[in-house]
Amino acid sequence: MTVRINPSILSADFVNMQRDLERIGSADLVHVDVMDNHFVPNLTFGPQMVQRIQAVSPVPLDVHLMISDVDRWAPGYAELGAFSVTFHAEAATDVVATARALRERGARAGLALKPGTPVEGYLDLLPEFDQVLVMTVEPGFGGQAFMADMMPKLRALKQVVDADGLDVWLQVDGGITVDTIGIAAEAGADTFVAGSSVYGASDVEHAIAELRAAATAHAH
Repeated sequence: MTVRINPSILSADFVNMQRDLERIGSADLVHVDVMDNHFVPNLTFGPQMVQRIQAVSPVPLDVHLMISDVDRWAPGYAELGAFSVTFHAEAATDVVATARALRERGARAGLALKPGTPVEGYLDLLPEFDQVLVMTVEPGFGGQAFMADMMPKLRALKQVVDADGLDVWLQVDGGITVDTIGIAAEAGADTFVAGSSVYGASDVEHAIAELRAAATAHAH
């Protein structure tokens, strides 16, 4: 199984964003958290900033939209050139139509589920998505503790992905450290968002390598 490490710039220095992007050249993608202070109680940035990040990032963009009215706004992020655009099931009116709109614009389509959102209603729709993000914290802020009780969700997804031979990445975001990443990998995750455990380290590239090794040891 391919292990992907996607550092979250929620933990980067917003004033020195280009510097902090250049520090993660060994990562697979960069996780870009777009928050609107409405869907989640925090505000980060919007399309203009994402466009600049796209222009200077050494790795492709994994955009995570924690915003309301995603059916309307998500396609615009694909048009900016993001490799992957993930939107929340809870903020969409029609998850399939929005996913198809993203794919039509050349981006991978991701579906995100908050901790309180059951996965069962989406298992039959998995072929419509390229990635499912299981939130392992309540979305909105970095630095929260990993919720191990989300692992049954991952296992349910992994079972369907394997049984149907789907090419769907299973991503986790929230509280991912060298201590928790193995738990998520064992449950079926292959794509890992890490914020403070990367940007809080004195050696960022070493932190990415450590996370990758820890996940690979538990992957199946």
